[in-house]
Amino acid sequence: MALNNSYDARLVQQETAVGAGIQVLLLALLGAAIGMGPAGWLTGLAFAIATWAVLSRALHRSRLRSFGAANRVTLGRAILVGGVTALVADSFQDSPPVTLFVGLTAVALILDGVDGKVARRTGTSTPLGARFDMEVDAFLILVLSVYVSMAMGPWVLLIGGMRYVFVAAARVWPWLNAALPPSTARKTVAALQGVLLLVAAANLLPHPVNVGVTALALGLLVWSFGRDVLWLWRNSRVRPAPVERPARELVAR
Repeated sequence: MALNNSYDARLVQQETAVGAGIQVLLLALLGAAIGMGPAGWLTGLAFAIATWAVLSRALHRSRLRSFGAANRVTLGRAILVGGVTALVADSFQDSPPVTLFVGLTAVALILDGVDGKVARRTGTSTPLGARFDMEVDAFLILVLSVYVSMAMGPWVLLIGGMRYVFVAAARVWPWLNAALPPSTARKTVAALQGVLLLVAAANLLPHPVNVGVTALALGLLVWSFGRDVLWLWRNSRVRPAPVERPARELVAR
């Protein structure tokens, strides 16, 4: 049995290695298509190595016997996000083709609604898969906010950085780590961030409209995070009521 488990673990780890290889292939295609500079290459390779290392360690710790179809979709999204990240890094020197940038980002956003459905239909939902999906989403929003901030100013970085500030704050105030109740509004706001930032990044609308779209994204995010933080704070102040013991148990003590 131990040999089988070891073999299954190797198969799971091989999938992350294949993902890293596909990431490098995508970078090569981007490099050939637009003549990507050193900044894009180095950033894309760093993303590929970091994703492979972190995901491999998480898989080893979770001891999943199968990578799963849903995680494959999320890994595909991560590869696209790596390509977008390379394009954004390269944009500090030369602006990437809008069609290419928008296309990669749009596919990554569309696939965000696929991996969850695949996990539910196949009964393969796992905490690791949910965390993997969330981290890919958060990083894509961060990268898009960096790109948009180059045209609108550093205030846009609040959109991409808010989730990471929340995670850092949770290390100081542990009550922020409590589980939140399910919320359709929270999911809707999270999904809108990528769409609104992509609209602004495409630069197809007048500049004032793009600023308004980005401000709307930030306003919705502040409202969503503020509501959740308030709920967590109020919930942390509620102390559980003492449990009443039966009279015979009290006598026995």
